[in-house]
Amino acid sequence: MLIGAQTPDKSGTKASPDSTSKISVYPPTKDHAGPAWFIDVADKAGLHALDTNGDVHSKRYILESTGSGVAVFDYDNDGWPDIFLVNGSVLPDSPPRGNDAPTDRLFHNNHDGTFTDVTARAGLLSSGWGQGVCVGDYDNDGYEDLYVTSYGKNHLYHNQGNGTFKEVAQESGVAGSGKEWGTGCAFVDYDRDGKLDLIVSNYVQFDRQNTPGPGQAPFCTWKEMPVFCGPRGLPSSPNILYHNLGGGKFEDVSKSSGIQKTTGHYCFSVSTLDYDDDGWPDVYIACDSTPSILYHNNHDGTFTDVAPDAGVAYDGDGREQAGMGSTIGDYDNDGRLDIFKTNFSDDTSTLYRNNGDGSFSDATYQAGLSLNRQYLGWGTMFMDIDNDGWLDLLLVNGHVYPQVDSGKTGSTYQEPRVLYHNVAGKFQDISNKSGPGITVPASSRGLAIGDLWLDGRLEAVVNNMNQQPMLLVNLAQNENHWLEIRLVGTSSNRDAIGARVVVYAGAHRWVGELRSGSSFDSSNAFQLHFGLGSLRAVDRIEVRWPSGSTEVFKGVIAGQLITLKEGTGVGGTKPLRNR
Repeated sequence: MLIGAQTPDKSGTKASPDSTSKISVYPPTKDHAGPAWFIDVADKAGLHALDTNGDVHSKRYILESTGSGVAVFDYDNDGWPDIFLVNGSVLPDSPPRGNDAPTDRLFHNNHDGTFTDVTARAGLLSSGWGQGVCVGDYDNDGYEDLYVTSYGKNHLYHNQGNGTFKEVAQESGVAGSGKEWGTGCAFVDYDRDGKLDLIVSNYVQFDRQNTPGPGQAPFCTWKEMPVFCGPRGLPSSPNILYHNLGGGKFEDVSKSSGIQKTTGHYCFSVSTLDYDDDGWPDVYIACDSTPSILYHNNHDGTFTDVAPDAGVAYDGDGREQAGMGSTIGDYDNDGRLDIFKTNFSDDTSTLYRNNGDGSFSDATYQAGLSLNRQYLGWGTMFMDIDNDGWLDLLLVNGHVYPQVDSGKTGSTYQEPRVLYHNVAGKFQDISNKSGPGITVPASSRGLAIGDLWLDGRLEAVVNNMNQQPMLLVNLAQNENHWLEIRLVGTSSNRDAIGARVVVYAGAHRWVGELRSGSSFDSSNAFQLHFGLGSLRAVDRIEVRWPSGSTEVFKGVIAGQLITLKEGTGVGGTKPLRNR
């Protein structure tokens, strides 16, 4: 069933497809040559939230360096994406930063280009070393829940359906022991039973009392400068997999599932994907200073780390990299999902091209992505910035050592973002001509994207170290068309996380997959966005649901956000239960 185009007032199909005059609160203009001219409207939009992560000018410990994630999601089901920003903290002996303790922040979308801070009203005031966030309706009640990773115990915020959240991590069994340092996370139905499970990546075991200061031990210098210690030289922490038992309860199956057979890794971002197209979700984890991980789903509740054999543990030369963020997308439109990973400075980011046989090839150089070695990358997303039907790449950057500014290191602490425009599978660096939203430097970490004002353009929210966030809007006008798709599972989990969508139009085909988490410890809006170029309509939409069934929905005209419900398409199965 094609439920219909969703508009801000939920009044049905738009009168004129691709018409954005009523809802483009930051309208694109012909003043800026395409494909992109990004500006930061965070201040004008009321997105005020200082991301506190230790001392501003001196990072004595690794805990102060990794920053925080961001989520774009619709917490109140009004049809408009809202914004959640994770926050860190300060060390006990750090200089005072004001009277208010740092806290995570929830901003409600006012539908007019502005946001209202509703953190206290929503019950989300929380102090501590927050790190990452992922979104998912784990109890299938129709409201999105939040999981926040931390240095210390993690938090599960159950959405009460009335604009408020309740913290239930301990009673649900997903708080952790408090000894881990949780970083990335993702809700994923790995056993396809219709209930969202949860995977959490962990970084290092950090004990401030027993961690040497800068320059006081091996792995505490960089380019002959004394810097904080780690991650090398610090103990690692194993990753965790929680199985959803229903009734609001989870079970730790990390050992029995094989997740913890992979040891000795310092893990950051989690990106789920069905890389071998077998209908079962797999998990890619970018790791710092150690090989990255690719957990292959064995269809029986267990996983095997196949990253070395699949070609995604190292770069093409067999070197370990300091992986930070990751994103998944079909950059060359061959119908297969590829992986892109950001890394430390003095290295390139890495593009792994899916070969279609269970393996990947390092395509970084061939695709034109071997530039910008001076930057230290974090959050990253494939996103079609100009709706031309080819996935572009946005990277946010920032060094971990403030003292790089005083030495001849080839890097700076605050760095610009990088924007690559995809031209038929080859990338061109257009950063310097894409507006101040790209070029103004910051020390950035988390990145999440979404169509915040339902006008077919993707916005980006960036969480910056010890600064205010950014809200990047593309003002460059183009004549291309688009389609956005929201999925509702019935036999599958209600969010349809793990679903694969293929959009067909003439000789063109686009593949997308719905996921929680990704980027750098962040979570994107659940609407799947497809740029269509000059095409004004699509012929058909094929959805493979997380339950395993595949359905076809008839084509629609462009310029709409449509909702597709499981069990109502051609060839679909009837829902097993109503929600």
